[in-house]
Amino acid sequence: MFEFGNIQYLKLFWLIPVFIGIFATWKIINNKRIKNLGTPEIVSHLIPMRSRSRPVYRFIIWLLALSALIILIARPRYGTRKEDVKRTGLELVIALDISNSMLAEDIKPSRLEASKRAINQLINQLENDRISLIVFAGDAFTQLPMTNDYGAARMFVDVVKPELINNQGTDISTAIRRAISSFSGSEIFNKAIIIISDGEDHEDKSIEIAEEAANKGIRIFTLGMGLPEGAPIPVLGRSNEFHRDRQGNTVITRLNEGMLQQLAAAGNGMYIRANNTRTGLNILFEELNKLEKGEVTGTVFAEYKEQFIIFAVLAFILLILEIFISEKKSALWQRINPLRKL
Repeated sequence: MFEFGNIQYLKLFWLIPVFIGIFATWKIINNKRIKNLGTPEIVSHLIPMRSRSRPVYRFIIWLLALSALIILIARPRYGTRKEDVKRTGLELVIALDISNSMLAEDIKPSRLEASKRAINQLINQLENDRISLIVFAGDAFTQLPMTNDYGAARMFVDVVKPELINNQGTDISTAIRRAISSFSGSEIFNKAIIIISDGEDHEDKSIEIAEEAANKGIRIFTLGMGLPEGAPIPVLGRSNEFHRDRQGNTVITRLNEGMLQQLAAAGNGMYIRANNTRTGLNILFEELNKLEKGEVTGTVFAEYKEQFIIFAVLAFILLILEIFISEKKSALWQRINPLRKL
């Protein structure tokens, strides 16, 4: 397997067109100055050893040497040996509530934004674990299938917003069902569902579905986002406007801790409450670490053979060659060159 150890240095190739532009500009200005000296016959007598091509050859050689140096510091290398390594990890499904009530700002900047930050912090602590992301409101869908690509996971978390689901409301039972189906089916991994919500469940089957998950060996942890005293729900796209009921009263959404606690108990897990000073991630991560992690075997490239020496030698040869090529014509070459008039 071929790779670059310091791939970020390949960005230096942007210097090549910059230097080409500088050289072309210098060439144009220099040619204008020489033309101002007189006719080509006069110039050939004034500067008999001037070469039009040698500076170009030197510049091309210099660019090749620079390219070789850039590749050198980027550390090209080949994997020379494969090794089977054992890794331990969990399969986690994060079910994130994106109903309108999650826009409430009793947790700053909002319940939803605080939830997204918490998920990214959780991802940063994962190692060898697999993760899936489900978003739900009145319905649920898989935002990210099971993966160990944490970069992709962060990207999918960042784009989450309430508009992803048209059917508003909060149906946690549907989210749990989809979470159960998101696991790989492998018996190697222990499995856990992390539900992040304010607990305003509008259905009545969540506890029953949580018990079904527990019977399958899947533990359910709930992270309560919001405060018991609650807050109004902002209207998307309208500043300082809030959702109202049919009587015109401002709707106040409150954290339903009781429901989330029952859900965690039915799922053989734990309820953790978040607030403006903490999100409870340390507690959650401690609980996840207590779970027995499945062991899997994977193949990795254990050693790499550096190939930079080739480009070091090439750059050295080119730089030496560039030094020895004069910008003026060689008197000996002029006598034997059949194209000496060029």
